[in-house]
Amino acid sequence: MKSIWIVDDDESIRWVLEKALARENLATRSFSNARDAIAALQTETPQVLVSDIRMPGSSGLELLQLVKNRYPGLPVIIMTAFSDLESAVAAFQGGAFEYLAKPFDLDKAVELIRRALEESVREASAPQSIGETPEILGQAPAMQDVFRAIGRLSQSNVTVLITGESGSGKELVARALHKHSPRAAQPFIALNTAAIPKDLLESELFGHERGAFTGAQTTRRGRFEQAENGTLFLDEIGDMPFDLQTRLLRVLSDGHFYRVGGHQPLKANVRVIAATHQKLEQRVREGLFREDLYHRLNVIRLRLPSLRERREDIPLLTRYFLQQSAKQLGVDAKRMSDDAMAFLTQLDLPGNVRQLENLCNWITVMAPGQMVEVKDLPQELLQVQDFSADPAVPVKATLDSPGFAPGIAPAPSPSSSPNPSPSPSPSPSPNGINVAHADAGWLAQLEAVAAGMLADGQSEVMDALGRQFESTLIRTALKHTHGRKNDAAIRLGIGRNTITRKIQELGIDGARED
Repeated sequence: MKSIWIVDDDESIRWVLEKALARENLATRSFSNARDAIAALQTETPQVLVSDIRMPGSSGLELLQLVKNRYPGLPVIIMTAFSDLESAVAAFQGGAFEYLAKPFDLDKAVELIRRALEESVREASAPQSIGETPEILGQAPAMQDVFRAIGRLSQSNVTVLITGESGSGKELVARALHKHSPRAAQPFIALNTAAIPKDLLESELFGHERGAFTGAQTTRRGRFEQAENGTLFLDEIGDMPFDLQTRLLRVLSDGHFYRVGGHQPLKANVRVIAATHQKLEQRVREGLFREDLYHRLNVIRLRLPSLRERREDIPLLTRYFLQQSAKQLGVDAKRMSDDAMAFLTQLDLPGNVRQLENLCNWITVMAPGQMVEVKDLPQELLQVQDFSADPAVPVKATLDSPGFAPGIAPAPSPSSSPNPSPSPSPSPSPNGINVAHADAGWLAQLEAVAAGMLADGQSEVMDALGRQFESTLIRTALKHTHGRKNDAAIRLGIGRNTITRKIQELGIDGARED
C-alpha cells in the first residue's frame, strides 16, 4: 500500500503524526512545505494526503486544488491552527475529505486518517455511476404493477385518479401518463389545489375577465385554457373547496366553463388527472367531497405504493439521488457503505421518496468523506438505534424519531434489564409509524406523571397534560419544517386553521406562513 503524506512546516506536528501512524503500522512520508510535495507528485502519489493550510510559499489550499485536479479520488485532510469559518468553507469547497483544527486529539486524528485510508482503497474499486435513468425508478413488484397500468393507459384519454401517501411520486406518474398518451405533444399543466388560497383558486382554474374583481386589470387565462388539448394535473384534489367542486364537476361533465366574471361559455378539450393522499371515500361520507365528483374522477384508479412497500427500491433510489445531488453541486457523488444502506433500507420514511431525496441532499452536503457510514447520517435517524448491534437486524425508525418525546428519557432496552421479558411485537399506528418504542418509553413516563398529578389531588389533569402534549408536537413539527406552519400541519395530519388556532392558544413562537 502507498504511504500517507504529511505536509506541515511545523516539525513537531510531523513528528507526532509519524510516530502515531507508525504504531498503526502505516507508512508515512513527510514534507516541510507544499512545493516539495508538489514536486514529489510528479513521480508518485500517496494513499492519503494530510496537509497544513498555512505554510510559507504555497498554501495547503493551493496543494488541495492541484491534487483534486490531478487525482480527484485522493482523500486530502486539511489541518490548521486558524479555526475560522473561512478556512473551513474553503477547505470543503476545494474537496477536502475532512477539516482538522489544531490542536487536535491524536487518537481522533489517527481514526480520521484511517477512514480516509479506507475511502482511498474503496475509491479504486468504486462502481460506475448509473447511466441514463428512466423517468420513474422502481424494480419492486408493486412498482411493476404501476408501470403496467401506465402502459395500458398509454393510448387512452380517460380520467385517472392517483392515490398514495405524500411524497410517493404521484406527479411523476401523472407526467408519465401524459408523456405516453396521444396528447404528449401538447401542454402538461400541474396545479396543487391545496397550495392556492380559496379566493384565488377559482381564478387559477378558470381564469378571469378584466374587472372581474379588484386587481383584475387584464383578462387572464386559467389552467384549463393553458392545458387546452393537453393534460391538467390537479394535485391534492381532496383539499379542493366544496363550492369549487361543483364548477369542476360541470367541466368534467360537459366540457364547458366560464371565466370568473365572464358570460361567454368556453369549451375545454383537456384530459384531467387528479391525485390525493387522502381517502376520498371517507371525505365523501363526511360531506367534505361531492360524491358525484368523486365518481367522475374515479374512472381509473391508480394507487402508488409507499416506500415501505418497496424497500428493495431504496438502494437504487439512494444511488440515483446521491448522483443527482452531486451533479447539481458539482462535486463527486457520495457512496453508502453496506451497513449504512442496510440501515436506510429498514427506515419507515413517512415522507417516502421525497424524504429520501432530501436525505440524500443532506448527505451530499454534510457527510464527511465519499463513503458514508451509519454514524455519518443525521442524528435524528440515529436516536432510536444502537449501532453496536447487528446491522442486519431490521431498524424501525423514522425521521421523526417516534418514541422519543422531548424531555422524556426512553425506557431501558430489554438487553440492559437483569430479567428481560418478551416485548410485544411492533404495532403500526394508523399512519404507518412504528410505535413499539413509544409503548416501552414515553407512554410509561406519561402514565407515571399522570399518576403523580392525580395523587397530589390536582384537577383538570387531562387539560394540563393535553396542552403540554399538543405544544410539544407542534413545536417539534415547526422545528422540522423550519417554522413553516402549513408544512407542519400536513406533517401532523391537522388542518391549517387548526394549527393556526393552536399556535395562538398555546403561545407558540417561531411559526411563519409557507
